[in-house]
Amino acid sequence: MGIIHLSSDTTSGEVLSILEEDAGVIIDGVLTKDQLENINQDLKPFLGSTKEGKDEFTGFKTKRVGALMARSPECRKLALDPLINEVSKQFLEPHCKDYQLHFTSAINIGPGETQQILHRDRGVWGGYIPRKIETQLSTVWAITDFTKENGATQLVPGSHKWNKNREPLDKEIHYAEMAAGSVFIYTGSVMHAGGNNNSNESRLGVFLHYAPSWLRQEENQYLSCPPEIAKTLDPELRSLMGYSKGDYVLGFFTDPTDTEGKLESVSPEKIFGGSNDKYEDIATPDRLVKESS
Repeated sequence: MGIIHLSSDTTSGEVLSILEEDAGVIIDGVLTKDQLENINQDLKPFLGSTKEGKDEFTGFKTKRVGALMARSPECRKLALDPLINEVSKQFLEPHCKDYQLHFTSAINIGPGETQQILHRDRGVWGGYIPRKIETQLSTVWAITDFTKENGATQLVPGSHKWNKNREPLDKEIHYAEMAAGSVFIYTGSVMHAGGNNNSNESRLGVFLHYAPSWLRQEENQYLSCPPEIAKTLDPELRSLMGYSKGDYVLGFFTDPTDTEGKLESVSPEKIFGGSNDKYEDIATPDRLVKESS
């Protein structure tokens, strides 16, 4: 059957329905040529200076560029894409009050790269979270065409429902082949991997992943995009990155230099002169008791 493709005017309901069954879907033709060119220009200096990986998983012929929210104005727009965020909200919030931007990376697979081992992204948190809780909603934005020959992401549709020790047959592994400007969406519980690049061209994708706000982010957004840069960003993006409280009390801060008590146990939004936080006050004990039952 392969990976299902949807048109750019699809709905969150259609996407979620396919994710429920396959844990992976492609939406075609989302980005314009101008957007693709802007992303290429944003990433060009960093891809030029970044070195290839040093192991089989990160790839000896693969370049990875992070801190995209600090480095790429066009990638910031991708992170706030309305459809992706609606899907993320509906997919993740059965197990959380809020979700967050978990990981950003531009991954450029060069000619001659070998495939990754098939894996599930939920593994970054070890085996401590029950399988019934979905930990991640991931997107791969195709900046170049993705083909089987140049290393398109491999996916095993439906493997999110398997016993974790089951290995796929060759016929169960499919490739996220898509034209530049498309986006591949998959979950943290499905088996996937970067493919072999047997072509003479590089395959460039922008990876933006989302996770419940109560989990540690894979990419430390506060170091990758520190306050002096974050203050220039859209408040909605800052909040998505974690410059906000999540699930009532998570992530509050106190300014250690404050002698007037103005920044004592407050939302991180306060350091930017305001608050975009839905949980303005620290949770009351009765609320915490209710939420823990």
